[in-house]
Amino acid sequence: MADTVLYEVSDGLATITLNRPEAMNALNIATKVALRDAVRSAADDDAVRAVLLTAAGDRAFCVGQDLKEHIGLLAADREAGTGQTMSTVREHYNPIVRALTEMPKPVVAGVNGVAAGAGFGFALAADYRVVADTAAFNTSFAGVALTADSGVSWTLPRVVGPGRAADLLLFPRSIKAQEAYELGIAGRVVPTGSLRDEAEQVARALAQGPTVAYGAIKEAVAYGLSHSLAETLDKEDELQTRAGSSEDHAIAVQAFVNKEQPKYSGR
Repeated sequence: MADTVLYEVSDGLATITLNRPEAMNALNIATKVALRDAVRSAADDDAVRAVLLTAAGDRAFCVGQDLKEHIGLLAADREAGTGQTMSTVREHYNPIVRALTEMPKPVVAGVNGVAAGAGFGFALAADYRVVADTAAFNTSFAGVALTADSGVSWTLPRVVGPGRAADLLLFPRSIKAQEAYELGIAGRVVPTGSLRDEAEQVARALAQGPTVAYGAIKEAVAYGLSHSLAETLDKEDELQTRAGSSEDHAIAVQAFVNKEQPKYSGR
């Protein structure tokens, strides 16, 4: 795994850190491959019960595609008569977003600075966003004559509504932290200096929680957004049966009866 992305697992928490602060954590090919591999590793590792996605530095979470690299790749495409450059959506962005949204464990994004383009998309793919008070979000795509990718056309309307999503995509602008909180993009806004500690605290609390229930909650919410009430009620029945047969449910019920704090196993 390239050092442009750092990966660490501790006490059930996988911390994935974008590590190109000198480039505002822009996504060159090496970084996209490393991030895809890290997210997949976290999703597949049974020892991982929650994920924290964050970034190095204090200027940017991720400003999206590395346009300096992108210019060279586009020129090579024109010379070769191919369109390989845009295959990055299929090869990198889509697998990253699917792994973040589909893994049956909670994902927290610690947004330390600007999150633009695909960086915004990755933050939206998380289940919860802890945002520094100096951070900002920007769709950016139309500003470089592109459409939405990294799942933004799916996630953004679900967070802010389709009308506001169209506004933010057609007329890209900087969405400051407080507005992001009011729109529902930020789960909480914290002082910049305490961002990493606050985000880690949230993620570690989730890593110690009822993992099967959290996975079921993620699946239920995603399902309910695109299915009828009747279908969703059937899905709730299926998922509640799964959660109800988990070891953690038995632990929680016994702890409640004993007036104790439950100590979950993640199973």
